[in-house]
Amino acid sequence: MTLKLNFEAVEISGLVLAKVGNPSRSEALQTSKTLFKVSDNDQKTLCPIFLKPFRNLTGQRFTHHSSLEKNEVNTSAKNIFDDSKNLLTQGCEIATRLYSKSSHPNIKSGDLCISLINNIDLDGEMKRAIVILKSESVTPFLSISTRDGDLQLETEQGINPEKIDKGCLILEHLSKKGFYVLTFDRAGSESRFWVRDFLGVRPIPDSALLSKRVAEMAVHAVAPETVADDSPPWDINEPAKEALSYLKEQKNFSLQEFEEQALRTDAAKSRFAEERKRVEEEEGITLEENFDISKRDITSGKKFMKRIMKLDTGVEIRLGPKVLDKPDDILQKSYDEERKMNYIKVYFNEDLA
Repeated sequence: MTLKLNFEAVEISGLVLAKVGNPSRSEALQTSKTLFKVSDNDQKTLCPIFLKPFRNLTGQRFTHHSSLEKNEVNTSAKNIFDDSKNLLTQGCEIATRLYSKSSHPNIKSGDLCISLINNIDLDGEMKRAIVILKSESVTPFLSISTRDGDLQLETEQGINPEKIDKGCLILEHLSKKGFYVLTFDRAGSESRFWVRDFLGVRPIPDSALLSKRVAEMAVHAVAPETVADDSPPWDINEPAKEALSYLKEQKNFSLQEFEEQALRTDAAKSRFAEERKRVEEEEGITLEENFDISKRDITSGKKFMKRIMKLDTGVEIRLGPKVLDKPDDILQKSYDEERKMNYIKVYFNEDLA
């Protein structure tokens, strides 16, 4: 379930700061001794920095294999929402939990910021949220200041707001089933360490998520097992396009009908079953055999289509989304009898480089 959130009226009511090291490298944990209050002048600067990364993300919720009450971050969030005076103590508890989960050699130390945000608009209802941000790198920056009547150049190290590495927004919503959570990880894919080990969250298996996963699995399932480097992507992607088109035409997903109408071959059905099992194990969700299809989320399958042609002459052709939709309008492959070579003709209006 993807909620529509409006951040225009938000304010930060307090911050807990921490420096979280890696215990395996004997790096320490340092946490705030007092709650940091954000000045009115800094509210307009900090609020967009804290909340910008959380737009257009897939909803998740806290879980635990035995009982939700045993999920430590969910419990800390509940204690903060119950009484905002608990922000300092519970923020330090969250930092301590992150420190305890940071022993793997690949986990970097970093600066942690835990904030309580007021006035997030959820369909006209104002909600609070807890934001957890971790920055694992610092950026050098320059400033020019006046000293003794002259200008001085100073260098400092600080956090680049555009390069915060990991984040979590815990919305005061759906508390009985585990608070609604949004997460991000700049590493490219959300690491097991951040999502599973530290936060303990799982995707919410609604129609949007199920539609995305089925579309992505379908593209993998119908892809040819062997492909020549010079094979046109528009030929290779044709079975995937047909499978996605079938899904877009349906209001409801039926696994049995999908296998018969879109997958068709035993090999494709077998690969789809393997992908389904893998996704369920990795994400900890159950992919239902019947559900309502979210048509706009079917397009996510396109990102797994073949996009690059590598030719023996050293040329590589990379295709964008528009070309994948209607390749015949833009590309034309043929054969030159005089040169005894294949060639591709590309149609375009303007060079945008």
